[in-house]
Amino acid sequence: MSSQSLRILNRPLINILNDHLIDYPTPVNINYMWNFGSMAGIFLGIQILSGIFLAMHYTPHIDLAFLSVEHIMRDVNNGWLIRYLHANGASMFFFIVYVHIARGLYYGSYQKPRGFAWAIGVIILILMMATAFMGYVLPWGQMSFWAATVITNLFSAFPLIGEAIVAWLWGGFSVDNATLNRFYSFHYLLPFLITGAVIIHIAILHQNGSNNPLGVNAGTDKISFYPYFIFKDVFSWLIIGIVYSLFVYFAPNYLGHTDNYIEANPMVTPAHIVPEWYFLPMYAILRSIPHKLGGVIAMFAALLVLLLLPYLGVSETRSSSFRAIHRKIFWIFVLDFLILGWIGGCAPESPYLEIGQIATVFYFSYFLFIIPSLGFIEKLLLSYPIED
Repeated sequence: MSSQSLRILNRPLINILNDHLIDYPTPVNINYMWNFGSMAGIFLGIQILSGIFLAMHYTPHIDLAFLSVEHIMRDVNNGWLIRYLHANGASMFFFIVYVHIARGLYYGSYQKPRGFAWAIGVIILILMMATAFMGYVLPWGQMSFWAATVITNLFSAFPLIGEAIVAWLWGGFSVDNATLNRFYSFHYLLPFLITGAVIIHIAILHQNGSNNPLGVNAGTDKISFYPYFIFKDVFSWLIIGIVYSLFVYFAPNYLGHTDNYIEANPMVTPAHIVPEWYFLPMYAILRSIPHKLGGVIAMFAALLVLLLLPYLGVSETRSSSFRAIHRKIFWIFVLDFLILGWIGGCAPESPYLEIGQIATVFYFSYFLFIIPSLGFIEKLLLSYPIED
């Protein structure tokens, strides 16, 4: 390498980028499941850029919001493309992040020394959900309006302060213009907070190094991120880009709701209020508890329980590749999560309510009972003396 190239690499910003994206020591045995982190970063960039262009033409007013979205679709050059990139980009972003989390669960990425990186990741997920919910309200269609009404009303379940919180969220006594303006402001702000959290997430992760499928310290058995894993990532970007393009160009509304093409009408309630698909598991947990406050607490607990994993996971073996029992239970958990997603989209009636309640019990049991118990049993078996 020439002396001029070395001088460039020694400059502060270039040096940081080089350490984290070029020369970063990466375990040689990581598989394609480790590509979802970079894919999530790509889609975060797509969401921010497409959102900025949409914000140039959107009007956050209850009389004009729906019309401004139609204006984007009909009159703005390639406005339809920008909107569909943004709407379907959110779905792809959540899908990638869910797989990223599942990989972390399977390979024990929440255990020491990566517990703090895991906690920042959970915070990113919560910020993503808040951002997506507020963005869903902005088109001001029927489903947007009633989703905002139903979800914000949940805070009224909190004793003493509930009604005050709801009035503060609404900016009045109902979902109105003040609510739309607040949601628009926060929807624009939160992606930049997510970006900051992502930078912290990466910095903390790279401080201790990436996990790997074996779940052991790779030591010196590492190679530089570039060019080996960059090209591996690019291949994944191409594959996910093809899937993304199929939705954007051929089925742009497949993951949405037709009711949202009807302008918001406070006097007409949709037959079935359903959130976006990536909220459905949490929505199913919310509805599985008959008590309103209990349902709200369960919904938030379903996310916050992820923060406890670094303390609950006591197994001395990180990777499920070497944990035969957990490997099977993990896939049951994945099936349980999919069942919750299905139940969240069904009508709140029997037998869906009962199935949702069983799935909710297993969801919490997996984190609060199964993971700690299996870890304890494994530690006990590992310490058990083997006689010749």
